[in-house]
This record gives sequence, C-alpha cells and structure tokens, in this order.
Amino acid sequence: MAGHSQFKNIMHRKGKQDAVRAKLFSKLAREITVAARHGLPDPAMNARLRLAIQNARAQSMPKDNIERAIKKASGNEAEAYETIRYEGYGPGGVALIVEALTDNRNRTAGAVRSYFSKFGGNLGETNSVSFMFDRVGEIAYGAEAGTADQVLEAAIEAGAEDATSDPSAHVVTCAFDELGDVAARLEERLGSPQSVKSVWRPRVTAPLDEEGAQSLMKLLAVIEDDDDVQNVYTNFEVSDDVMARLTAA
Repeated sequence: MAGHSQFKNIMHRKGKQDAVRAKLFSKLAREITVAARHGLPDPAMNARLRLAIQNARAQSMPKDNIERAIKKASGNEAEAYETIRYEGYGPGGVALIVEALTDNRNRTAGAVRSYFSKFGGNLGETNSVSFMFDRVGEIAYGAEAGTADQVLEAAIEAGAEDATSDPSAHVVTCAFDELGDVAARLEERLGSPQSVKSVWRPRVTAPLDEEGAQSLMKLLAVIEDDDDVQNVYTNFEVSDDVMARLTAA
C-alpha cells in the first residue's frame, strides 16, 4: 500500500475532529486569501482562486468563511504570505515535499528543519527530491458518486488522464494546469467532490517496515500540525499488514 492519504486518515481518526476541522479551514482560508491577493478577487478571472474555492467547498467550508477570506485579501490586515517548498528525506530514505504559506520565511524554515532532525530525517535543497514526483491534479469522490465504470467514463469525458476506484472512494487525476476545468466538468456530471487539489505523485516508492512507518507517521503529524504548512507529500510504501496494525494502534 502506497501513498500519504492513509496516514492522514489515521491521524484524523486519532485527533479531535473539531480541532482538525478548524485547522483545515484555517489553511484553506489562507490559500484563498493569498490567491485573491495575487490576482483578481473574482474566481472567474483567477484560476488559482477558483481552485482554492473549489477545494474549500469540497471540504464543506462555509460560504461565509470563503467570502471573508477573499475580502481579507483587499484589506490592510492581510499578511504578506509567500509560497515556499521544502524537500528532504525522512525515516528509511522516504522522500518528502512540504508546501508552506508563510509570513516569516526564517521561522518556517527553522521549524521544518527541526522536525526533520527530530525524527531522523534530513532537509535538502530545492529539487533534491521533487524530480521523483509528478505534479498532477487530483479530484476525489466518495463511493456514492457512482460505479468505477461510471466515474471512469465521466473522467474521460471531462478531459482527465485516469481514474482509480476502491470500495470507499474514486480518485481522478488530470494534468496540473487543467485541474480547475476538469473539476468543474466532473462536478456537473458527478456532483460535489470530496477534494480538489494539485498533488505531487511519486514516480517511485520507498518501502518501509513497521518501525520506519511509525517514525514517519510521527514526522508527518508534527509537520502537518504546523500552521504554516499547507501540504505534505511522500513516496512511502508499506504492506497491508503494517498499515492494518498502524490503523488499529
């Protein structure tokens, strides 16, 4: 079993849902504000803002929160955030990409470096691991969206590259620069998605044993808890047995 979403599901189940939701909304609002500030406040004329709003809606973020985040971009109270990507290696040589929006580069860099060091990782230079990933768009739906064949057909018609399904979810992937358009076409056909986002998809995976997986989960948890961190991507791979034990722990 490979991917980062399984680890996020574990952490979310263990955490207090209200706290997890509040932190998620805060990070979504920050992305909306930054997108609106770096372009027009109209999503029809601002692709980054349109995507940020699509993702916020997919996470059931209230309309008032979205509108407040957009308005904040034009006010004096809006912080001057910048987008920064950190790359490095975690336990067992797993590659990590950390995306942040910060108003203090030194603070965030120091914090991320300390997380890597504490859990046996090493922070590298920009592009030190990203060459092992592809930047793609990802749109997720629950199982209720339709059968695997129905979702695949809708994905192809929407201009997506692929769709994969399991008993609990469907994941549609597309070219990074076509994410907004593909998501809009899919929504017309399948309804509101669970998430709409750009992701770093690993080309190769790094296998981990149970001890390494536990260390990685701790590292991911502390990185994602940082208010400046928006997303974390890894290329780990663990067996189904190890994942089952981690889930039950």
